[in-house]
Amino acid sequence: MPNCNGNCGSCSGCARELVLTQLEMDFLNELAQVAFLPVARSMGDLTPVYLEAGEEKKEEYSLLLQCLEKKGLISLDFDKPLKGFDDGAYKAYPIRGSMALTERGQKVMELLEYQGIEEENP
Repeated sequence: MPNCNGNCGSCSGCARELVLTQLEMDFLNELAQVAFLPVARSMGDLTPVYLEAGEEKKEEYSLLLQCLEKKGLISLDFDKPLKGFDDGAYKAYPIRGSMALTERGQKVMELLEYQGIEEENP
């Protein structure tokens, strides 16, 4: 991971324990089912944009993608747009790409599928 010094506190990217929110698990599951999803960004802005959940959830999903990428579970590839994808919703964003699970993300999904999920009680 770029710029990782191993003591980032809440990231869980390189820790032995990985904490995922329900939204993160749901999104990873969706990505595991379809392999690739669209992502975009504005020129000069590194903030990822995902609009498949609706324009009103753009900010929430931007943060979600950044967290999952920091945890090493997904890759955001702005130089690999999806072929044959109707990107009409993304016309306002000149840089379009795709995202996929990383090898680590695939392993996490396999563990969740085969071993189940242990939920913490508040």
